[in-house]
Amino acid sequence: MKLYRRENYLSKIRGFYHDVGMIKVITGVRRCGKSCLMQTIAEELQEQGIKPSNIIFIDLRKHAYKSIQTPQALEKTIDDKCNSDEKKYLFIDEIQNVKGFELVLEAYRSEGEYSIFITGSNSYLLSGELITALTGRYIEFEMFTLTFEEYLDMKEFYGKPLSPNLVLELDNYIMEGGFPKALEYDNLKDKRTYVNSVISEILKKDIKQRVKIRNFEVFQKIQTYIINNFGATTSISNILSELKKDGLNIKRETLARYIQLLIDAKILYECKRFDLKSRRSIRGEQKYYLADLSFYFVTNVDNRINYGPVLENIVYQYAASKDYEISVGRIGSLECDFIVRDIEMNYAYIQVAMTIMDSREAEEREYAPLEMIRDNYPKYLLTRNDLLQRRNGIKHRNIPQFIRDNDLFD
Repeated sequence: MKLYRRENYLSKIRGFYHDVGMIKVITGVRRCGKSCLMQTIAEELQEQGIKPSNIIFIDLRKHAYKSIQTPQALEKTIDDKCNSDEKKYLFIDEIQNVKGFELVLEAYRSEGEYSIFITGSNSYLLSGELITALTGRYIEFEMFTLTFEEYLDMKEFYGKPLSPNLVLELDNYIMEGGFPKALEYDNLKDKRTYVNSVISEILKKDIKQRVKIRNFEVFQKIQTYIINNFGATTSISNILSELKKDGLNIKRETLARYIQLLIDAKILYECKRFDLKSRRSIRGEQKYYLADLSFYFVTNVDNRINYGPVLENIVYQYAASKDYEISVGRIGSLECDFIVRDIEMNYAYIQVAMTIMDSREAEEREYAPLEMIRDNYPKYLLTRNDLLQRRNGIKHRNIPQFIRDNDLFD
C-alpha cells in the first residue's frame, strides 16, 4: 500500500538523513503515524539511491521481533541484518520495549557507520538513562495526529469522499479525530471503536506497565475530568476543589503526579500562561489540550460540539506541529488565547472564537485582548465561518481556510 507522506515532518528530518553523529528520535502519541513516517523516510532513501540491503528496519511490535527484550538480543538482530561495509540506515520502531537500549544505540552511533532513527510513544524515552548516555547526540522530532490540513490531504490521497465545503470537513474532522488509521473506516462508530482501543493501549503500555498507581479507578476519574475540561484555564488547586465537590479527596502531590502521567503518555499537552505586562510566566496556571479531539468524544456520550475549546485545540495542535512555542497570554484582566513564537523569535498573537457575529459584545470581547497588545507583531482573530472583517490591523481569518492555506508568519 502506498503511504501518504507527511511533508511537514519529512521536511524537518531530511537534513539529518545521512547524519551518523545524531540519533533521530521520533516521538508522539501511540498510533499518530510514527512507523509510517519512518517507512516513508526509508522509501526516500531508496529513491536517493541507497541500497535496500543497507536499510535495516526493526519493528519491535511485530511478532517476528517479540523476543527482542534485552540489549543483547537487539544487538544480535542488528548484526545479523548487517552485511555491508557501506553506511547503513538503522530504523527501530518502539524501542522503549527493550530495557537498556541506550548503550546499544550509543555503541552503533559511535562507530560512525550508522544513521539511526528510533520511535517511542511516551516521554520516558527521553528521560533518565537516554539523556545521560546520549546527551547532545540525539534530536527529537515530535509528531502529532493529523492536523486539519493533513486530514484533508490524506482523505484526497486515499480517494475518500471530500466535500468542497471546508467548514463541513472541519466538523467531520472534529467528530472523527486525526488518527491516520481511523481514516480507513467509513463508519463513525468504527472510528470511535478504534480510538477506544488506542486509549486502552496507552493505559496498558504507557502507564500501567511503567508506573505504580495504587488506585487506578481514581486515576481514571482524574483522566476523565481533565479530558472533559480541556481548554479551560485551571490550576491544581482549582482541580482539587472541583474533584472534592464530586466526593473525591486526594492529595495535591497525587493529582500533580497523575496529570504528569497523562502528559508523559502524550494524552495531554500543557500550555502555560504568560503575563504580557510583566513578561513572566504565571506559575500554577495553565490550560490542557488533547493529543487528539477523538479522546473527548470517545469518553463522552454527548456528541454536541463545544466549539470554544474544540477550535482552540485545533489551533494549538496546528501550531505545535509547526514546532512553535505556545503559551496563553494575559493582558491585565484580559486573556489572549495564544502567544506563538517561532525559532527565529518571531511572535504572533491569536484569539480563537466560534463566531463574532452573534452580537456587538461578542465582537468586542474577542478583539479587546488583541487591541491591548502594543507591539507590531501580527495579531489574528480566528473564527469558524464568519464574514471576514478589517479592524485595527488585526487579521481576521476563518480556521478551515487559514490552516489549509496559510502559515502564521507568511
